[in-house]
Amino acid sequence: MGLTRKVEVYRLESLKSGMAQFYTPQASDETMLVQVSSGTVDELFVHHYQTDQLLVVRGSFVLVVLQNRQYDYIPMSQQEPKVVRIPPGIPHGAINLSTKECVLVNAVLRHGPAHERDYRPLKRPFAYDLKQAEAAMQRLEAAIGV
Repeated sequence: MGLTRKVEVYRLESLKSGMAQFYTPQASDETMLVQVSSGTVDELFVHHYQTDQLLVVRGSFVLVVLQNRQYDYIPMSQQEPKVVRIPPGIPHGAINLSTKECVLVNAVLRHGPAHERDYRPLKRPFAYDLKQAEAAMQRLEAAIGV
Protein backbone atom coordinates (compact mmCIF):
# COMPACT_ATOMS: atom_id res chain seq x y z
CA MET A 1 0.00 0.00 0.00
CA GLY A 2 1.52 3.34 -1.04
CA LEU A 3 1.48 6.32 1.27
CA THR A 4 -0.90 9.12 0.44
CA ARG A 5 0.41 12.69 0.64
CA LYS A 6 -2.95 14.21 1.51
CA VAL A 7 -4.79 14.60 4.81
CA GLU A 8 -7.92 12.44 4.98
CA VAL A 9 -10.97 13.08 7.17
CA TYR A 10 -13.59 10.40 7.67
CA ARG A 11 -16.43 9.58 10.04
CA LEU A 12 -16.19 6.47 12.15
CA GLU A 13 -18.63 3.65 11.63
CA SER A 14 -20.39 2.50 14.77
CA LEU A 15 -22.66 -0.18 16.11
CA LYS A 16 -25.13 0.38 18.94
CA SER A 17 -25.75 -2.47 21.33
CA GLY A 18 -27.98 -1.72 24.29
CA MET A 19 -26.68 1.37 26.06
CA ALA A 20 -23.22 1.21 24.42
CA GLN A 21 -22.03 2.62 21.11
CA PHE A 22 -19.06 0.76 19.60
CA TYR A 23 -16.82 2.59 17.12
CA THR A 24 -14.49 1.07 14.55
CA PRO A 25 -11.00 0.72 16.03
CA GLN A 26 -8.04 2.18 14.16
CA ALA A 27 -5.15 -0.14 13.35
CA SER A 28 -1.91 1.25 14.78
CA ASP A 29 1.65 0.47 15.76
CA GLU A 30 1.42 2.71 18.81
CA THR A 31 -1.46 4.51 20.53
CA MET A 32 -0.96 7.80 22.33
CA LEU A 33 -3.32 9.83 24.48
CA VAL A 34 -2.78 13.53 23.77
CA GLN A 35 -3.97 16.50 25.83
CA VAL A 36 -4.38 19.91 24.20
CA SER A 37 -4.71 22.55 26.93
CA SER A 38 -7.29 25.31 26.75
CA GLY A 39 -6.01 28.48 25.12
CA THR A 40 -3.41 26.58 23.06
CA VAL A 41 -2.08 27.97 19.80
CA ASP A 42 0.54 25.36 18.98
CA GLU A 43 3.42 25.60 16.54
CA LEU A 44 3.56 23.44 13.44
CA PHE A 45 5.50 20.19 13.47
CA VAL A 46 6.02 17.36 11.03
CA HIS A 47 6.70 13.63 11.20
CA HIS A 48 9.00 12.03 8.68
CA TYR A 49 8.12 8.34 9.06
CA GLN A 50 4.74 8.18 10.78
CA THR A 51 1.08 8.67 9.99
CA ASP A 52 -1.06 10.25 12.71
CA GLN A 53 -4.68 9.14 13.07
CA LEU A 54 -6.42 11.57 15.40
CA LEU A 55 -9.74 11.10 17.19
CA VAL A 56 -11.11 13.49 19.85
CA VAL A 57 -12.52 11.70 22.90
CA ARG A 58 -13.15 14.75 25.13
CA GLY A 59 -13.62 18.39 24.23
CA SER A 60 -12.77 20.00 20.92
CA PHE A 61 -9.96 21.70 19.04
CA VAL A 62 -8.98 22.86 15.58
CA LEU A 63 -6.31 20.92 13.73
CA VAL A 64 -4.22 23.19 11.50
CA VAL A 65 -2.69 21.56 8.44
CA LEU A 66 -0.30 23.25 6.00
CA GLN A 67 -0.94 21.96 2.48
CA ASN A 68 -0.40 23.62 -0.89
CA ARG A 69 0.99 26.76 0.79
CA GLN A 70 -2.18 27.40 2.78
CA TYR A 71 -3.61 26.43 6.14
CA ASP A 72 -6.61 24.15 6.39
CA TYR A 73 -8.52 24.51 9.66
CA ILE A 74 -10.18 21.21 10.58
CA PRO A 75 -12.50 21.42 13.61
CA MET A 76 -12.74 18.27 15.70
CA SER A 77 -15.12 17.50 18.55
CA GLN A 78 -16.18 14.62 20.77
CA GLN A 79 -19.71 15.34 19.53
CA GLU A 80 -18.80 14.26 15.98
CA PRO A 81 -16.56 11.17 16.03
CA LYS A 82 -14.25 11.37 13.05
CA VAL A 83 -10.65 10.48 12.34
CA VAL A 84 -8.14 12.74 10.65
CA ARG A 85 -5.27 10.84 9.04
CA ILE A 86 -2.09 12.91 8.57
CA PRO A 87 0.57 11.23 6.42
CA PRO A 88 4.33 11.80 6.84
CA GLY A 89 5.72 15.13 5.71
CA ILE A 90 2.57 17.23 6.32
CA PRO A 91 3.12 20.11 8.78
CA HIS A 92 0.33 20.36 11.37
CA GLY A 93 -0.47 21.97 14.71
CA ALA A 94 -3.31 22.48 17.19
CA ILE A 95 -5.50 25.41 18.21
CA ASN A 96 -7.77 25.14 21.24
CA LEU A 97 -9.48 28.47 21.83
CA SER A 98 -12.05 26.99 24.23
CA THR A 99 -11.87 27.19 28.02
CA LYS A 100 -11.70 23.38 28.32
CA GLU A 101 -8.86 21.01 27.58
CA CYS A 102 -9.19 18.57 24.72
CA VAL A 103 -8.14 14.91 24.89
CA LEU A 104 -7.54 12.88 21.77
CA VAL A 105 -6.23 9.50 20.76
CA ASN A 106 -3.48 9.27 18.17
CA ALA A 107 -3.33 5.78 16.59
CA VAL A 108 0.16 6.10 15.09
CA LEU A 109 1.28 4.11 12.06
CA ARG A 110 5.08 3.82 11.88
CA HIS A 111 6.83 3.70 8.51
CA GLY A 112 10.35 3.71 9.93
CA PRO A 113 12.27 4.85 13.02
CA ALA A 114 11.49 8.26 14.48
CA HIS A 115 13.45 11.09 12.87
CA GLU A 116 15.57 13.38 15.06
CA ARG A 117 13.54 16.43 13.94
CA ASP A 118 10.11 14.88 14.65
CA TYR A 119 8.20 16.85 17.29
CA ARG A 120 10.47 19.89 16.95
CA PRO A 121 8.49 23.06 16.26
CA LEU A 122 8.69 24.47 12.74
CA LYS A 123 8.73 28.15 11.92
CA ARG A 124 5.32 29.09 10.55
CA PRO A 125 5.63 30.48 7.00
CA PHE A 126 2.81 32.90 7.89
CA ALA A 127 0.56 33.54 10.88
CA TYR A 128 -2.49 31.44 11.64
CA ASP A 129 -5.84 33.10 10.98
CA LEU A 130 -7.41 32.61 14.41
CA LYS A 131 -10.70 34.12 13.25
CA GLN A 132 -10.90 31.50 10.51
CA ALA A 133 -10.08 28.75 13.02
CA GLU A 134 -12.78 30.00 15.39
CA ALA A 135 -15.31 30.26 12.53
CA ALA A 136 -14.55 26.66 11.50
CA MET A 137 -15.30 25.49 15.05
CA GLN A 138 -18.50 27.55 15.20
CA ARG A 139 -19.70 26.02 11.90
CA LEU A 140 -19.07 22.52 13.28
CA GLU A 141 -20.89 23.30 16.55
CA ALA A 142 -23.88 24.72 14.64
CA ALA A 143 -23.98 21.63 12.38
CA ILE A 144 -23.99 19.20 15.33
CA GLY A 145 -26.24 21.32 17.53
CA VAL A 146 -23.83 22.17 20.35
